[in-house]
Amino acid sequence: MKDWEAAYLAGIIDGEGSITLTRMHKKEFRRPCITISSSDKELLVYIQTLTGGYINSKKNYRPDKHKDSYTLNIKKKENVLYILRSVSPYLRIHQKRSRALWILENYERVTPRNGKYNAKSLNSKLLFEERFFQL
Repeated sequence: MKDWEAAYLAGIIDGEGSITLTRMHKKEFRRPCITISSSDKELLVYIQTLTGGYINSKKNYRPDKHKDSYTLNIKKKENVLYILRSVSPYLRIHQKRSRALWILENYERVTPRNGKYNAKSLNSKLLFEERFFQL
């Protein structure tokens, strides 16, 4: 990703996106996720070419009053970390920048590759999640 693309993407995330931790399955730990919502599908398709992820359509219950809307979800760990590394210098919204930096600095340290936690590492993971949501 070029610098200007990262800066552009940071603006989109600042305005229409979120950086959060989410669960894919009920009993697993949270993982980093970037979502961007828009009624402009062309924009999301362009961002998808830069970042990967998948686009969901949202049900429009009032098509006479509202445009169709879409959400780009990026959940693959490698993609999310790459995006956060690329856009973090350009993020202007304090909470989003803080969350991006927190994930970059701590996520891999508290997440074992084999997914198995002992008491100490489990406590570190839960503390990581708790502090993330306080940002």
